[in-house]
Amino acid sequence: MIHNLKPYPAYKDSGVPWLGEVPEHWKLKRTKTVLRERSQKGFPDEPLLAATQTKGVVRKELYENRTVLALKDLHLLKLVRVNDFVISLRSFQGGIEFAHEQGIISPAYTILYPVEAQNHGFLAWLFKSKPYIENLSLFVTGIREGQNIDYVKLSRSELPLPPFSEQSSIVRYLDHIDRRIRRYIHAKQKFIKLLEEQKQAIIHQSVTHGLDPNVKLKPSGLEWLGDVPEHWEVKPAKWYYHEIDERSSTGSEELLSVSHITGVTPRSEKNITMFMAESYVGYKLCRENDLVINTMWAWMAALGVAQQTGIVSYSYGVYRPIHKEAFLSQYIDLLLRTKPYVAEYICRSTGIHSSRLRLYPEQFLRIPIIRPPIVEQQAILDEIHNKTSELEHAINTSNQEISLLREYRTRLIADVVTGKLDVREAVTNLKDGVEEPEIEEYAEESITEELEEVIIECND
Repeated sequence: MIHNLKPYPAYKDSGVPWLGEVPEHWKLKRTKTVLRERSQKGFPDEPLLAATQTKGVVRKELYENRTVLALKDLHLLKLVRVNDFVISLRSFQGGIEFAHEQGIISPAYTILYPVEAQNHGFLAWLFKSKPYIENLSLFVTGIREGQNIDYVKLSRSELPLPPFSEQSSIVRYLDHIDRRIRRYIHAKQKFIKLLEEQKQAIIHQSVTHGLDPNVKLKPSGLEWLGDVPEHWEVKPAKWYYHEIDERSSTGSEELLSVSHITGVTPRSEKNITMFMAESYVGYKLCRENDLVINTMWAWMAALGVAQQTGIVSYSYGVYRPIHKEAFLSQYIDLLLRTKPYVAEYICRSTGIHSSRLRLYPEQFLRIPIIRPPIVEQQAILDEIHNKTSELEHAINTSNQEISLLREYRTRLIADVVTGKLDVREAVTNLKDGVEEPEIEEYAEESITEELEEVIIECND
């Protein structure tokens, strides 16, 4: 899939630490001679734009289900034109974003346009490369960790610039390779999705109906759940849990995240960088075996049982078991993530839009929960493990392959845009023809995590 690329014949010292040596014929120019700042306002009729780390700068309406701010005073927003670059409050994490659309965007952002129009494709790849993003950390300002980039300082930094014809070759090559890698990743993700569906079907059948196909059933009294084993208990959640609202006085406890993918886990284990609050004093405390529900994302099954003491957002629901012997933590975690329960969260949530549904404690505590005897819960967990272990192995293997592909792509992009590898010969061997359509990789967890923070920010 990847061509056998070699270094350039001759190099020179760039004098720029993050670049190192660059091809001898490449130029080095200060950012302010390559880009100019655009600060035009007074275009309220232009479409609203959003700066995203995965899609660049696109129409906000494409992300309407994932944004929460109602912007006012549209005439104060900055104009962005196609092929502009946008420095957002997240650029220190994911680089400078390329504009695919014309419209208006936050006045807090810095809008840049290339002096030479031919540069935009090469710059788009350069500004999203790992070495450049790491370099941006030198220009971070602000009281929170890395929200703002000081463009006055950044404008004095130097950029590598190959000849225009070579920039075109680099862009063509990286576009081609990126599409191929995305296609491979997308295929793997579809395969993982099928495996996950098989796994969830096994879990759903086991935790809602037990293991004995001949067991006598009774109506659960819940249309969305159907019949359950006759000897199982069915009572509202308030019989098993009560809401807890203990707050941290120091904010020094382990910060926990609540996701529909990983449940309740330490934020420090996350693979994505996000805004950090100035202080976590006043965040909610949760303890081992507490049930934690992400109030704003319950409709996506963002909940789980805490495996340790820690703190979570004050907007989350924390529920402590009334009877510790009622549920095994892994069983209740699996049960409350099944499709019937998630559908019930949606029905009981309130909000003016699907992306703003909230499951409040009074509604959750009314939801009936089915409870097998503890011995049966353990048997169910053992059977689920036996039936899904091979699926889990296949899922983990595929995820590792995706990680390797992404790591390779990151390294390849960095090496090409900084001149460590020469693509001029390789690009001549690329077949001309109709370009393949863009394929979007799934990035559900990062979306959830980022917006979880955005929503909290907006509600402060």
